Amino acid sequence: MEETISLKEILSILKKRILLIVGLTVGAILVSALVSFFMITPTYESSTQFIVNQETNEANVVDYNQIRSNVEIINTYNDIIKSNRILSQVVEELDLAVSANQLGQSITVSSGQNSQVVTLTASDTDPDRAVEIANTTVQIFQNDLPELMNVNNVNILTEAMAAADPTPVSPKPLLNIAIAMVVGLMAGVGLAFLLEYLDNTIKDEQDIENKLELPILGVIAHVADEDTQSTRASQNSPRRERGSMSGQRKKTV
Repeated sequence: MEETISLKEILSILKKRILLIVGLTVGAILVSALVSFFMITPTYESSTQFIVNQETNEANVVDYNQIRSNVEIINTYNDIIKSNRILSQVVEELDLAVSANQLGQSITVSSGQNSQVVTLTASDTDPDRAVEIANTTVQIFQNDLPELMNVNNVNILTEAMAAADPTPVSPKPLLNIAIAMVVGLMAGVGLAFLLEYLDNTIKDEQDIENKLELPILGVIAHVADEDTQSTRASQNSPRRERGSMSGQRKKTV
């Protein structure tokens, strides 16, 4: 027999498991807030831009017609910037406590489509150090490029600058809390329906009819001991009162 569930039954299940759903949602929010505010170290970003022009040095002229597009040139520059040759000099000059490979993971290089402007972004737990990493990386790349490719066509467009009141880019507590609330709510609702599906106990007459597919002929009511004692007490009380009235005798003198 195919089982169906109505909207009324869904609301009934949610109402019965409301404490579970609310508890999981609130718990997820609290855990997310605790992790976002107290356990994750804030990370700051700083960006610098440089432009790739079409000028070459007179000593060795490069034929840019051999290169398919300026985008390919910029992609080559991006790989050079994140190479160990450049980043190892940055680590040495700034006396960083990380390796060149680790520093490369905190640096991103991007450019717009068909654009000669390249943006380098450095991230670090210290906003001032992020500025130093961004500017130093571009400067070292600009100084080493003539030796690497025999060209000198990179000019710094905008240097990275420290903000007066830097704002961390991660973590984002409000976003994390919102995601945790949605996840906790979905988990609570899913767990509520799972528990209801696994619960095969018989609770009322309707469950018996659904399981056995037989009609109910009669119901035996259950009377608690407290109800029995209170009923007996209420029945015995009038009898004592009537007995006391009939047992009275008028005393004559």
